Amino acid sequence: MPLVSMKEMLEKAKAEKYAVGQFNINNLEFTQAILLAAEEEKSPVILGVSEGAGKYMGGFVAVVHMVKGLMESYKITVPVAIHLDHGSSFEKCKEAVDAGFTSVMIDASHHPFEENVKLTNQVVEYAHSKGVSVEAELGTVGGDEDGVTGGIIYADPQECKALVEQTEIDCLAPALGSVHGPYKGEPNLGFKEMEEISNLANLPLVLHGGTGIPTKDIQRSISLGTAKINVNTENQISATRVIREILDNDKKVYDPRKYLGPAREAIKETVIGKMREFGSSQKA
Repeated sequence: MPLVSMKEMLEKAKAEKYAVGQFNINNLEFTQAILLAAEEEKSPVILGVSEGAGKYMGGFVAVVHMVKGLMESYKITVPVAIHLDHGSSFEKCKEAVDAGFTSVMIDASHHPFEENVKLTNQVVEYAHSKGVSVEAELGTVGGDEDGVTGGIIYADPQECKALVEQTEIDCLAPALGSVHGPYKGEPNLGFKEMEEISNLANLPLVLHGGTGIPTKDIQRSISLGTAKINVNTENQISATRVIREILDNDKKVYDPRKYLGPAREAIKETVIGKMREFGSSQKA
C-alpha cells in the first residue's frame, strides 16, 4: 500500500471516536517495530520524524526510502503516513514534502499569532498542492524534545478558531498541559479548553506528549475530538530498558543484533498496547 496523508485517517478517527498514534522513528529498529505492530493490529499509523531524528538517520530522503523499503518487504497493507514533527520553517517543511513525506507539521507557535497564520498558510499552499496534509500548533507544549524546551502555555480557544478560519490546516495541536518527555507528577490536561477548542475548530485535534497520560485521560481526550496522539518517550524507555538489561547481564555480547533485536520487540509490544488503548486496532 502506498504512503498516505493524515487527512482521511484522522477524519475517520474523529468520526468513529478513536485516535491514531503518531510513533516517532529514531532508527531502523523503531521503524520496523512500529510498522510490524500496525500490520499485526490492522491499525492505521503515523510515523513521526523530528528534524533531529531525520538528520540522524541520514536525511529526509533516506528516511522515506527506508520506510518504503520496509513496507514493501513486510507487505504492509494498513494506511501509513510519514509526518514531519515540529517543522521549524517553511524550508524544512518543503524539504520534507519534496523528499516524499505525506504530512508535515509547521510549528510556528512561538511566533506572534499573525506570523503563525502567515507561515502556516505558506506551508499549507505548498503541501496541499502535493497532496500532503498539514498540522499546526498553538500554545506551548512543555518539556524537552530534540533539544527544544519550553514551559506550558495553554492555547487560546479564540486564536484556535481564528487560525482554522484563516488557514486550511487538516488538524490542530492546541497545547493544553501535556509535555514532551516523562511527566513529573500527574498530567493535568485542560479538558474544558479542549472541548471548547474542538467545538470552535471543528477539526481533528492532536495531543502531543502522549507518554504517561492515564488511560482515562486518553479516553476523555478522544471523546472531545482528539484524533491523533503522539508517543516517543515511552518507546525509547522500553527499548533502552531492554538494551541495558542485556548489556548488564552479558559483558561479552558485541553483536548489535543481540540487543537491538530484543529492543525492537519491546518497542513493538509498547506500540501494540498504545494502539489498543487509542482504539485504532482493527480500524485499517
